[in-house]
Amino acid sequence: MIYLDNAASTQIHNDVLDSMLPFLKEQYGNPSSIHRYGRLTRKAIHKARKQIASLINADPAEILITSGGTESNNTALVGISSQFPSSQIITSSIEHDAILEPCKKLISKGFQVIHLPVDEFGMVHISNLENIISKKTSLVSVMFGNNEVGTIQPIAKIAKICHKKEVLFHTDAIQAVGKLPVDVKELDVDLLSISSHKLHGPKGIGALYIKEGVKIDPIILGGGQEFRLRSGTENVASIVGFGQACEIAQNNLIENTSSIKKLQTLLVKKVLDEIPETTFNGHLESRLSNNAHFTFLGVNGEDLIIKLDEYGIAASTGSACSVNTQKASHVLKSMGFSLEQITGSLRLTIGIFNTENEINETVEILKKVVEELRAVSPFKEKYSFGSKN
Repeated sequence: MIYLDNAASTQIHNDVLDSMLPFLKEQYGNPSSIHRYGRLTRKAIHKARKQIASLINADPAEILITSGGTESNNTALVGISSQFPSSQIITSSIEHDAILEPCKKLISKGFQVIHLPVDEFGMVHISNLENIISKKTSLVSVMFGNNEVGTIQPIAKIAKICHKKEVLFHTDAIQAVGKLPVDVKELDVDLLSISSHKLHGPKGIGALYIKEGVKIDPIILGGGQEFRLRSGTENVASIVGFGQACEIAQNNLIENTSSIKKLQTLLVKKVLDEIPETTFNGHLESRLSNNAHFTFLGVNGEDLIIKLDEYGIAASTGSACSVNTQKASHVLKSMGFSLEQITGSLRLTIGIFNTENEINETVEILKKVVEELRAVSPFKEKYSFGSKN
């Protein structure tokens, strides 16, 4: 199997798994207990918090451990907005559903939500952000790197605009952390979301960076764990694994990014050279190094996924989190894509375990599958599929 859906989830690193096992078998104490078992697990959480913080150049006290990226995003939006009833939230039109759905809920409670438009490359229009921000604005939330097309937003510039207007800024950095350098001090963000399973850690664990001095209301109440911001007995083994994954990502960031970028460049060049009527989507330069998003005109993306799977290639058409809703990509809609272009789209995302041979094999299979599907396409008369792109 060739796995090219690393934006959806990544293979857990062997060293991560090894770090977790003792806390599933021997060191299973509750961190709130004062006996030795509790002290050992509490110490392990402290170490993991330091590892997570180090990856983004934060202080460990600024790291709120959550159940994953979705909870981190919800905590940021609800935890800030609840302090400002009926206030205004500004976000982008291409956010993940973990931002858009909480925004819908807040609208039903009297909040105003403004969605910043994007251009054909998925880049947010920030030129008028300064004018849109008002005294009612409590939070601006714009994702770091888009999960579908890979476009990276000018986060530091957005943060600067927000702080000039004395407004808090949050970024969903779930696809970015571990794939490129992320320094919360240089970016000057107030809140930043991370997910473990996007960087070869376990699922069901994540974090929210909360800048020192930023007040946030808890959305889960109980025993007061996690600085009284997220009650509930800690998932120690997963926290330990998350910390280990962050340390591995930090130690190998330059090497891994360079290796993945080479594979991305190879993949894009071969696909565009060898498969006609194909476009490469997203920003050409300001993009995540692991993301390659294409549109193959005259092809149904879901049929393409099924055929690729039959040949042993795992890919996707977009966000795995919304696959069950059967709705057209709101990201591609916002970028001005037609329904036909949206339908024929494919996302291939590369990970640290992929090889050049896998990329070459993928392109050969992709050529064959696209040709097969186009042969029975209702659009085959519309395009000259035999010509080079």
